[in-house]
Amino acid sequence: MADSPEQRTILLVDDAPANLDLLKGILREHYKIKAVTSGAKALQSVQKAAPDLILLDVMMPEMDGYAVCQQLQADSATAAIPIIFVTGHVNEAKLARGSALGAVGFVTKPIDPVQLLARIAALF
Repeated sequence: MADSPEQRTILLVDDAPANLDLLKGILREHYKIKAVTSGAKALQSVQKAAPDLILLDVMMPEMDGYAVCQQLQADSATAAIPIIFVTGHVNEAKLARGSALGAVGFVTKPIDPVQLLARIAALF
C-alpha cells in the first residue's frame, strides 16, 4: 500500500456511470481513482495494477459483486486487497455473505460522503 492517502489508489466498480461519477467526486481530492463498469473489467484492471482498495457494487449484470469478490479472494495475488461493497440494500444475509467472502464492510446508497471518507480512512 502507498504511504500517504494521495498516493493510494481506489478502484471503483459500478455498472451505473452516475454512481461512478458521484464516487469520483467524493474521492478524487483524497485518492487516485480508477473506475470500471463491470466485474470482468474490474478483474482485468486488478491484474494490471492492484489498487489499495476496491469499492464494489453488489448488483451488476453478468457478474455481481459477490462473484468478483470471490474471484479476487481466491487469487493469492489479489486476496489481500480490501473490498467494501456498495449497495442500495443491506440486510443480515447480505452482510453475512459479504463478510464470508472477505469484504471489510458495506456502504449504502445513497452515499453519505462523510461516512464513506471516514470508513476508507479507517482502513488506511
